[in-house]
Amino acid sequence: MNVCVFCGSSVGNDPTYREAAEALGARLAALNHTLIYGGGKVGLMGVIADSVLTHNGKVIGIIPEFLVRKEVGHLGITTLEVVHSMHERKQRMADLSDAFVALPGGWGTLDELAEILTWTQLRLIEKPVYILNIESFFDHLIEQMRKMSECGFLRRENYESLKVARTVDELILLLISKDKSI
Repeated sequence: MNVCVFCGSSVGNDPTYREAAEALGARLAALNHTLIYGGGKVGLMGVIADSVLTHNGKVIGIIPEFLVRKEVGHLGITTLEVVHSMHERKQRMADLSDAFVALPGGWGTLDELAEILTWTQLRLIEKPVYILNIESFFDHLIEQMRKMSECGFLRRENYESLKVARTVDELILLLISKDKSI
């Protein structure tokens, strides 16, 4: 299975975020799942890529040319694809992936998650989307989504299609159950 992970280009200020990215990378490699991600070697992006590689896994990074220097593209991964735009990056990651996971991050992570949720809602893709809600990082966003559904702006089935895990182990169980249904 190819698992796309959206996460920060910084590590945040809580070591638990780094630990979760390292643990998820190790588990993905152990399951022979390929990591698809944004191609950077910095932040949680670099942490998860390095963890997959350390555990002999496969990593495919997709990065726009203007970010290669800014984010310092990760030259040590299995494959680094350089594309022209952010849109092309997101499209390519979606094309390559069987499932999507959001870890803590900033605007970029939120943008990628929102776009994939929108594509899922519009049935442009039919792939599972998960949030790894480490240290309750996404609680307010999840509450906002619940409010959007409650107020009639988001169909209940679209809200409920997003799966939330609070630990890496919980997330892995969700991914394994998805993997068996492929």
